[in-house]
Amino acid sequence: MGETNALLQRNQILKKETALATASIYQSMFGGEDGSIPATFQVIYMTGWAPDPSQQKPKRRGSANVSFEDLQREFGTSQQTP
Repeated sequence: MGETNALLQRNQILKKETALATASIYQSMFGGEDGSIPATFQVIYMTGWAPDPSQQKPKRRGSANVSFEDLQREFGTSQQTP
Protein backbone atom coordinates (compact mmCIF):
# COMPACT_ATOMS: atom_id res chain seq x y z
CA MET A 1 0.00 0.00 0.00
CA GLY A 2 3.01 2.32 -0.11
CA GLU A 3 2.96 3.11 3.60
CA THR A 4 6.01 4.65 5.20
CA ASN A 5 6.96 6.27 8.48
CA ALA A 6 6.33 10.01 8.04
CA LEU A 7 8.59 10.82 10.99
CA LEU A 8 11.63 9.55 9.11
CA GLN A 9 11.04 11.92 6.21
CA ARG A 10 10.05 15.09 8.04
CA ASN A 11 12.28 18.14 8.32
CA GLN A 12 13.93 18.25 11.74
CA ILE A 13 14.19 22.05 11.82
CA LEU A 14 11.24 24.44 11.96
CA LYS A 15 12.26 27.57 10.09
CA LYS A 16 11.55 30.98 11.60
CA GLU A 17 9.62 32.07 8.49
CA THR A 18 7.36 29.01 8.76
CA ALA A 19 6.62 29.66 12.43
CA LEU A 20 5.87 33.36 11.81
CA ALA A 21 3.61 32.57 8.85
CA THR A 22 1.75 29.96 10.87
CA ALA A 23 1.31 32.36 13.79
CA SER A 24 0.01 35.07 11.47
CA ILE A 25 -2.54 32.75 9.86
CA TYR A 26 -3.65 31.44 13.27
CA GLN A 27 -3.99 35.03 14.56
CA SER A 28 -6.13 36.05 11.59
CA MET A 29 -8.37 32.98 11.92
CA PHE A 30 -8.76 32.69 15.69
CA GLY A 31 -7.30 35.82 17.29
CA GLY A 32 -9.34 37.98 19.61
CA GLU A 33 -10.05 41.67 19.07
CA ASP A 34 -7.71 42.47 21.96
CA GLY A 35 -4.82 40.72 20.21
CA SER A 36 -5.00 37.56 22.32
CA ILE A 37 -4.64 34.17 20.70
CA PRO A 38 -6.73 31.38 22.26
CA ALA A 39 -5.14 27.97 22.33
CA THR A 40 -6.05 24.59 23.75
CA PHE A 41 -3.94 21.54 24.34
CA GLN A 42 -4.22 18.06 25.72
CA VAL A 43 -1.99 16.60 28.40
CA ILE A 44 -1.46 12.87 28.23
CA TYR A 45 0.05 11.06 31.19
CA MET A 46 1.52 7.63 30.72
CA THR A 47 3.12 5.32 33.20
CA GLY A 48 4.75 1.99 32.81
CA TRP A 49 6.50 -0.60 34.89
CA ALA A 50 8.28 -3.89 34.57
CA PRO A 51 7.89 -6.78 37.00
CA ASP A 52 10.58 -7.06 39.66
CA PRO A 53 11.32 -9.98 41.98
CA SER A 54 10.84 -7.71 45.01
CA GLN A 55 7.20 -6.94 44.09
CA GLN A 56 4.32 -8.73 45.72
CA LYS A 57 3.06 -11.75 43.85
CA PRO A 58 -0.65 -12.10 43.07
CA LYS A 59 -2.69 -14.44 45.22
CA ARG A 60 -3.71 -17.73 43.66
CA ARG A 61 -6.98 -17.72 41.79
CA GLY A 62 -9.96 -18.46 44.01
CA SER A 63 -8.26 -17.49 47.29
CA ALA A 64 -10.51 -14.46 47.97
CA ASN A 65 -12.73 -14.39 51.06
CA VAL A 66 -15.43 -12.25 49.40
CA SER A 67 -16.94 -12.70 45.97
CA PHE A 68 -17.57 -9.89 43.49
CA GLU A 69 -21.24 -10.82 43.62
CA ASP A 70 -21.29 -10.13 47.37
CA LEU A 71 -19.54 -6.79 46.84
CA GLN A 72 -22.02 -5.79 44.16
CA ARG A 73 -24.92 -6.75 46.37
CA GLU A 74 -23.46 -4.78 49.30
CA PHE A 75 -22.33 -1.64 47.48
CA GLY A 76 -24.35 -1.73 44.25
CA THR A 77 -23.14 -0.64 40.91
CA SER A 78 -23.26 2.82 39.36
CA GLN A 79 -23.13 1.67 35.75
CA GLN A 80 -24.05 -1.54 34.01
CA THR A 81 -21.80 -2.77 31.21
CA PRO A 82 -23.29 -4.77 28.33
